[in-house]
Amino acid sequence: MANVSIKFNGKEFLLSCEDGQEEHLEELLIQINQKFNILKNDLGNLGENKLLLITAVKVMDEYYETKKKVEKKKEELKSLSNKFRELKTLIYEYKERKENEINELKENHFKLKNEIEISQKSYEKLIDEAAEEISSFVEKANLEKLS
Repeated sequence: MANVSIKFNGKEFLLSCEDGQEEHLEELLIQINQKFNILKNDLGNLGENKLLLITAVKVMDEYYETKKKVEKKKEELKSLSNKFRELKTLIYEYKERKENEINELKENHFKLKNEIEISQKSYEKLIDEAAEEISSFVEKANLEKLS
C-alpha cells in the first residue's frame, strides 16, 4: 500500500491506496477539492460537514448522470449491433439468391447452347438432304433431256 499526503479545505490528510494508484488518487482529490471550493464560494460557509455532504451529492449526481448516458449508449450500441446482424443476414440471403439465379442462368445458357447445336445439326442435315434432292433432280432432268 502507498500513502498519499493531500490537502483538503486547508487541512493535511494522509490517505492509503494501491501501489501505482497514487497519481490517480491525487487527480480525484483535486476534482473533489475543486467542487468543494466552488460550492463553498457559491453557498457561503454552511459548515464543513454540510458542504462535504452537498459535494458528495453533486459528485454522485454526476456519476449517475454519466452512468445513465453510458447505459443509453450501451442500448444504442446493442440496437446498432442487432441492426448490423439483420443487415448481414439480409446480405447473405441476397448473395445466396443471386448465386442461385446465376447458376440457373448458367444452366439455361447451357441448355440453350445445346439446343442451338442440335438445331444447327438438324438444319445442316436438312440443307444437305435438300441439296442432294436438287442435285438428283437436276441429274434426272439432264438425263431426260439427253434421251
